[in-house]
Amino acid sequence: MAHLLPLRVFLSSQTQETPSKPLKLSKRSNNHKTSISTAKKGLLSPSHKMHKLNLEVSPHRAVSAVRLMRIEFGGAFADLLNEKGKGSGDNEMGYVERTLGFRTRDLDDRDLRLVTDIVGGTIRWRRYLDHLIGSLCHDESMFRSMEPLLLQILRIGFYEIVKLNMPPYAVVDENVKLAKVALRPGAGNMVNGILRKLVLVKENNSLPLPKLEGDSRAQARALATLYSHPVWMVRRWTKYLGQEEAIQLMMWNNSDPSFSLRANAAKGITRDDLVMQLNSLKVPHEVSLHLDDFVRVKIGLQNVIRAGLLKEGLCSVQDESAGLAVSVVDPQPGEDIIDCCAAPGGKTLYMASRLRGKGKVHAIDINKGRLRILKETAKLQKVDGVVDTIHADLRTFAESSPMKSGKVLLDAPCSGLGVLSKRSDLRWNRRLEDMEQLKNLQDELLDAASTLVSSGGVLIYSTCSIDPEENKDRVEAFLVRHPEFRIDPVNRYVPSDFVTKQGFYFSDPVKHSLDGAFAARLVRTL
Repeated sequence: MAHLLPLRVFLSSQTQETPSKPLKLSKRSNNHKTSISTAKKGLLSPSHKMHKLNLEVSPHRAVSAVRLMRIEFGGAFADLLNEKGKGSGDNEMGYVERTLGFRTRDLDDRDLRLVTDIVGGTIRWRRYLDHLIGSLCHDESMFRSMEPLLLQILRIGFYEIVKLNMPPYAVVDENVKLAKVALRPGAGNMVNGILRKLVLVKENNSLPLPKLEGDSRAQARALATLYSHPVWMVRRWTKYLGQEEAIQLMMWNNSDPSFSLRANAAKGITRDDLVMQLNSLKVPHEVSLHLDDFVRVKIGLQNVIRAGLLKEGLCSVQDESAGLAVSVVDPQPGEDIIDCCAAPGGKTLYMASRLRGKGKVHAIDINKGRLRILKETAKLQKVDGVVDTIHADLRTFAESSPMKSGKVLLDAPCSGLGVLSKRSDLRWNRRLEDMEQLKNLQDELLDAASTLVSSGGVLIYSTCSIDPEENKDRVEAFLVRHPEFRIDPVNRYVPSDFVTKQGFYFSDPVKHSLDGAFAARLVRTL
């Protein structure tokens, strides 16, 4: 399951329709799948407020508040990129109008950048911000009973003051206006009082933060607040990495993400061509140190999107860690490769590009809709001639299909703990219980994929996780069940800095400044 999404999926800022009338939540829920309910006391009816233009409310704050509501309660993704017309200013303002019942002035480029920064940052720092908000409320019950839209407005204000260091009293004034218009005057007064308390304690360097002391549980809770991660993740990483490395990992997850672009060789685009395009767009970049087709981009990706480079299939957004996993597969022209959990298709498309028009990638996936998008993207990138899509559950497909291949890739469904810097919402959507279920699924898929490998062929198991229980532990358990396979060290395929003692590929976010990823080559000897 590659973690590169094609443009229409990766850049979409919504996954479901928002209801067409003003909304408000009466109670906050810890369940991110809670649906957004209708009508709340103090909200004007649609006939009173719909189509109303309010020029006093800051547009980026109104959009950020509504998008945060959609992410937490409506199931939308916390995307960091916006395609024109999908997450663009007009589209986002439509959500504000349907949710709050009014529009602000149109968003300019600066507003859109602020929305990206504030939404991503507020989600990353949610636990930290909520601790501060709760500490500065009159009592704990006030915080726990706070209506969700009011809480989002406070989170935005706290993030702007504490993390973005914006002029504090301008932040107070603008968020008070938003609360008064979107909710009621009393809500604005509450925002005013709490934000002013924050300004005072920040100026006095006395933010109410927990101290790192006590037993391991107490320290894990403190670290979870200070670095804004779930407690179970902190305890898990401290166990496997030690406290200092766990802190460094959380700091990486909280940093602004960087992206990589892959030049599409199948359309005749070299990395030099892509670099020329980026220079013409004045987008700062660095060439990859590890892959010939990749370029790193920290800022300016919106310029790339607006220029149409992704829509035209000239390049793709794909992390180098995923590209290195494809290097472990080592696709060669003329080969037939089975990709077992292919959609949405990042690795599929890169493998297809490396076949140079000769051979085939058989892309199997259980999700018919995402396979359709993969097929469309393959056509866009001029690799449709070597990509064959198969809609099936791998486990049942492997039982009945006579298909065999010398190379089989299982890019398995996983926790995604290696991509938390890009997927800022993912840390709050994962539970410890998920890990056990995922391990069972990964074992089942590995067993199924192994039956598709011909004698002397290779099975490549990969994830976008940094968790050893999803990575080396799964491989070791597989080898116990399947003594007909042995480890084929990856040192011939990736730089030595990425090779573990066991001969696996591993990308460490802190060490390599890339997404976390894992891959193992397993040769069938019988």
